[in-house]
Amino acid sequence: MTAVVDERVRKSSSRWAAPPRPTWEEAPSRAGLAGKGIALTFACLAVLFPLWIVVVTSLSSKKTITEAGGLVMVPKGLTFIAYKELLSGGQVTRAAIISVLVTLVGTVFSMTVSVLCAYGLSRIGTLGHRWILMMLLATMFFSAGLIPTYLLVQSLGLTDSYLALILPSAISVFNILVLRGFFMGISSELTDSARIDGAGDFRILWQIVMPLSRAVLAVITLFYAVGYWSAWFNASLYLNNQDMMPLQNVMIQLVQKQEAPVGLGQAIRTGQLSGLAVQMAVMVMALLPVAVLSPFVQRHFKKGMLTGAVKG
Repeated sequence: MTAVVDERVRKSSSRWAAPPRPTWEEAPSRAGLAGKGIALTFACLAVLFPLWIVVVTSLSSKKTITEAGGLVMVPKGLTFIAYKELLSGGQVTRAAIISVLVTLVGTVFSMTVSVLCAYGLSRIGTLGHRWILMMLLATMFFSAGLIPTYLLVQSLGLTDSYLALILPSAISVFNILVLRGFFMGISSELTDSARIDGAGDFRILWQIVMPLSRAVLAVITLFYAVGYWSAWFNASLYLNNQDMMPLQNVMIQLVQKQEAPVGLGQAIRTGQLSGLAVQMAVMVMALLPVAVLSPFVQRHFKKGMLTGAVKG
């Protein structure tokens, strides 16, 4: 009798016991932690080592580069002559200023339009909400193509204009959908109470929605800024004036086409400056803003992206 009762108790307790966890949810062993550490170390070295070579080569003299036979791995006789020449007021300086201005103006314009559009689409029941959303989604799967886009920009008189670097790629539907998903996750009680107090849509957006959406706004701002800073195709397509080229296009001319920027050709020919050091210095200048800004926005990535993706 006692054995039967014990068997029933055992079956009852096993029925309510927690199911076994999958292997990947178990606490890692010491060997597993060591393996992860080694793998992450190699991954970091694979990313940082080429960057180290680029930076050291850009700071090396022509003699050091000649002795190393090209790229320099061990710093020796460091000098800032390449950066000094690039920032002395020539083509690279002008291109860097153009890239900064286009990035700032383009990011502000894109964020303004994207936030307004996303907020309007997040208010279910607004006029034309569903049709506008369907049209935006359609642009993610169907495109008119490069030639119609070029003809449109040309017909609007935007060729050889800085607007051609901003307007054709000003809006990203993906970013709008992420913003919309985040805005929809904000409690409706907050907006309803503000509306009862007499606040309009613009005041609700500015004083309630945007302060609560700092994470996703930071992430989307970084997306737009990196996109404008790294863009080169629109400039090569719509600009014919070399004096209007942004930094990325100057870097392409310097690295791929081996064309020295205006003002540096004589210094390279006379042996005062290494062409390889100039190439590496331009690459560092192009990478520096993204490398500086990314750590400040990194902590917002998880909250800004996942929340908008899950609740969209």
